[in-house]
Amino acid sequence: MKQFRLPDPGEGLVEAEIVTWRVAVGDQVKVNDIVVEIETSKSLVELPTPYAGTVSALLADEGQMVEVGSPIISIDDGTPSTTGPADAQGGAEVAEAADPGEEIEAGKIGGAAPGGRVAVLVGYGPRTTDAKRRPRKSTAPEPVPERAHAQVADTFSTQVPVSRRADSRSPLPGHQSEPVGGPLPGPGTAPAEPRLEGGAVLAKPPVRKLAKDLGIDLGSVRGTGPGGVITRDDVQASATGAATSTGSAEAKSRAATDSTGDAAETRIPIKGVRKLTAEAMVASAFTAPHVTEWLTCDVTAAMELLERLRSRREFSGVRVSPLLLVAKAVCLALSRTPELNSSWDAAANEIVIKHRVNLGIAAATPRGLMVPNVKGAQDLGLLDLAVAINDLVSVAKDGRTQPADTAQGTFTITNVGVFGVDAGTPILNPPEAGILCIGAIDRRPWVVGVGAEERIEPRWVTTLALSFDHRLVDGEQGSRFLADVASILRDPGLALLF
Repeated sequence: MKQFRLPDPGEGLVEAEIVTWRVAVGDQVKVNDIVVEIETSKSLVELPTPYAGTVSALLADEGQMVEVGSPIISIDDGTPSTTGPADAQGGAEVAEAADPGEEIEAGKIGGAAPGGRVAVLVGYGPRTTDAKRRPRKSTAPEPVPERAHAQVADTFSTQVPVSRRADSRSPLPGHQSEPVGGPLPGPGTAPAEPRLEGGAVLAKPPVRKLAKDLGIDLGSVRGTGPGGVITRDDVQASATGAATSTGSAEAKSRAATDSTGDAAETRIPIKGVRKLTAEAMVASAFTAPHVTEWLTCDVTAAMELLERLRSRREFSGVRVSPLLLVAKAVCLALSRTPELNSSWDAAANEIVIKHRVNLGIAAATPRGLMVPNVKGAQDLGLLDLAVAINDLVSVAKDGRTQPADTAQGTFTITNVGVFGVDAGTPILNPPEAGILCIGAIDRRPWVVGVGAEERIEPRWVTTLALSFDHRLVDGEQGSRFLADVASILRDPGLALLF
């Protein structure tokens, strides 16, 4: 039985959400078949299986957050099992210390049948032999509950008077031994294991996270795991009991209704892209000192250039938008003001100037705001830049952006004009030094001409807003960069001067 553990999807992520299972129990899979789709804080990722065989169990539910390294699926590859039940369930079997001279024989590890294949720890590999085992000194099975009680008793022995100490191999007072193989208690129904006042709660990190999400105090949960460890079932049982018997404040809040009988509120878990965006924006707002400058400019010449580009054969089938010309203008302006294409290295106390422009394009997607970037945008012509931007936005809206597409960005463009908004104050995408916001491009009355030839005409006008990190960029540098971008949009022919 092979267990496929959740790998690190990239960028050092520690957890992911199971979005969609592509297989079901009983399905046959081959190596590299896609079995599950997961969502990280940066992208949707399809995971292929490294094993071939029959799906025997799905170890995580859709919508469940799973830590990297946790088993998510079991696959039976058809190979006869050489491990015991504990190994088949993914647990580690601990071998007891053997007497001097005792051999590791068939059945010591894994319990192979006579004539079966024997797993060995070291040596010359597995061998086929009759399963034999030297008898242990004591053949009486030790009751399972006593093992857990013995650990607690050893802990109590340092604080309880000698006269009141229990034998290290005996259960504590008030506990009755149960025969091996007896029925196990249900989640949350077993008596709580003794715990020292103020002692640590025994629970694994995923269980602690679940309890936090459900608003459950682990100190009030009875653990049914070995040694009193609190399991996921214990937390869920406690949450169910709290909702049905006590009617907690949180449960009442979630079930709150208005006068019409409809739900008064909807709670959406903060995870995935939304969680990453929130953390990044908070870090940006309270780490980098933002400065924002605004400039309203006439972009009629740029709009006329777009119409000519759309009519050219090489641009046939390629979406050409004002964003394309703004992106090209940004790349040209960054060549004259590289401080906007830099980052702050606090650890080394250095400003890092980037020689390549990895131009981020903010895209609104069903999963939240994504900022994939065009690698090496400064070297691309208009046609290649248009294709690259279209591909990035299309993939992002389909929810297929990979972590590598959002990594190593150096400057970002966000376009709020597509929503009919005049402008906005953009927040930096850390650790970048600058971000440019494009407002709506509308027909407005504009003064043209000079002196006696001045007149008012309807022109295409937009507002640009530039935010930059004042630790890296001075006001003069930010102003020059914004003026360069605007001048290229006013008169695209000026691009020949850069």
